Amino acid sequence: MRMDADFDIRPDPRHNMIRVRMAGFFDQDHVRHFAAAYRSALAGLTAPGHLTLVDIKAMKIQAQDIVTAFSALLAAPDVRSHKLAFLCGSTLARLQAQRLTDRDGVRFFDDPVSAERWLLD
Repeated sequence: MRMDADFDIRPDPRHNMIRVRMAGFFDQDHVRHFAAAYRSALAGLTAPGHLTLVDIKAMKIQAQDIVTAFSALLAAPDVRSHKLAFLCGSTLARLQAQRLTDRDGVRFFDDPVSAERWLLD
């Protein structure tokens, strides 16, 4: 399988938020690179209890081991967001994202305005 993973992670200090865009298929190396980049972006925030907005509209459906790896990353104490919003492009993507975590403070959206409004509320 061709891996065409791509991601962009930007800290938004004004809102104490990490903005993430993810696309393609990921393998374990991509997940490790993503985790390192995410932790690095967190250094750009100063307040505790950050927010995260993740756009997965261009992300392909992932293998189970990749879903498990991302789930572990999202649960890690040094990465865990106070609130986490996913922008999903399809019902299948939403279902896969819902398998990542079942904790409070996570919601799934079709449009970025609603997602950001919920995060900042």
